[in-house]
Amino acid sequence: MIIEIFAIILALGLLIFLAYRGYPVIIIAPIVTLLAVVISGGLLLPSYTETYMTNAANYIKSFFPIFLLGAIFGKVMEMTGAADSIARTIVNSLGSKHAILAVVLACSALTYGGVSLFVVAFAVYPFAAAIFKEADIPKRLIPGAIALGAFTYTMDALPGTPQIQNIIPTNYFGTDAYAAPVVGIIGAIMVFVGGMLWLERRRKQAIAKGEGYGTGHKNEPEQVDEKTLPSFWLSILPLVIVIALNFIFSRTNWSAKFWYDSTTLADQYNIADASTVASSWSLISALTIGIIIAMLLNVRKIKANLATGLTAAAMGSLLAIFNTASEVGFGNVVKTLPGFSAIQDWVFNASNNPLVSEAIAVNVLSGVTGSASGGLSIALEVMGAQYLQMANALGISPELLHRIASMASGGMDTLPHNGAVITLLAITGLTHRQSYGDIFALTILKTVTVFVLAFAISLFI
Repeated sequence: MIIEIFAIILALGLLIFLAYRGYPVIIIAPIVTLLAVVISGGLLLPSYTETYMTNAANYIKSFFPIFLLGAIFGKVMEMTGAADSIARTIVNSLGSKHAILAVVLACSALTYGGVSLFVVAFAVYPFAAAIFKEADIPKRLIPGAIALGAFTYTMDALPGTPQIQNIIPTNYFGTDAYAAPVVGIIGAIMVFVGGMLWLERRRKQAIAKGEGYGTGHKNEPEQVDEKTLPSFWLSILPLVIVIALNFIFSRTNWSAKFWYDSTTLADQYNIADASTVASSWSLISALTIGIIIAMLLNVRKIKANLATGLTAAAMGSLLAIFNTASEVGFGNVVKTLPGFSAIQDWVFNASNNPLVSEAIAVNVLSGVTGSASGGLSIALEVMGAQYLQMANALGISPELLHRIASMASGGMDTLPHNGAVITLLAITGLTHRQSYGDIFALTILKTVTVFVLAFAISLFI
């Protein structure tokens, strides 16, 4: 058993090390998976073709439309200048006296509206740099401000957020994007307030030391020509439409689960309960309409580059989903190995409460893989059914499982090897040494918040 447990730990260790070193997850995930199979005495090729590839393919089948449409929506918002317009208006409205708050809110508005995290970083950075320079705030604090607004509460805590981390649990718990709204809002407030207090404290410390924006920075952004940007109210329209339609299609009499005859779904499409797919259907529909509206904002501007932009969005979505699907395949093979039962018992026995146990599992796996969606998917693929069974036995709502799992994925995922962190630092021209400390502080804050909520809920059930 020791060797079998060692095989899993070794595979996880290699995955995190090689991912941190920049090796593609699509290639290294199956390699380390099969290494664990060999050490555990399993069958190599059957594990790869029938377990790894089958589960990776199932994940792609379930979530590719959302990855693709989300990437297209973000790209169109970028190409039309709508993302820049929203960021500029919020930053300029609050002014340099509230520079950090302005950047956080600009990122929050875009992320909650469905724009991908990477597009948000590109869109907000030029305005963040300008207002930080005007306020003479150290540039090294920009990544922390962007991370707070884009990588935390609007990604997985606020009910209805269309980010993938809030959609993945719907397939396992039969919930929708608005699951456990009160818990999500409380968690979002805790993270926002705590994050702002931390960043403002860091700003005051820098001022006390006489540290300003600094000079000689890399990747200083060019100024955006604000005259070419669409108006704020037109720009924000697609975001509002996506949020509103996602709610209408999820939680009203126009819900996607009522769109088709249940008998036809069961007989022809093997869908026994439309509620299990309604969340995906609602978001697919909302994003499609949002993309059309966003394109109409500035047809002339995007017409010449539409093909190039759509190609870039498609390629980005393919890379993202194949990376995540590779990690899902890894998790499904690992759960078949003999040593996994011991690890699973340890996670379950860490707490009698499925919410706390789930938070531990998702946080650990998200931290190991450096991916919120990857860690979340692995944890729920491996143990989602057991958590749901435990929750039902204790009278715990599946919505609470959804919200805790979603928020936990956005905790330890932002360790140094996380792709979004690396990209954000590259965009801003800063290094881990300069700026990662603030991102790590937000990571700890987010993780602590999830466990506080999980333990608090356990007192009332």
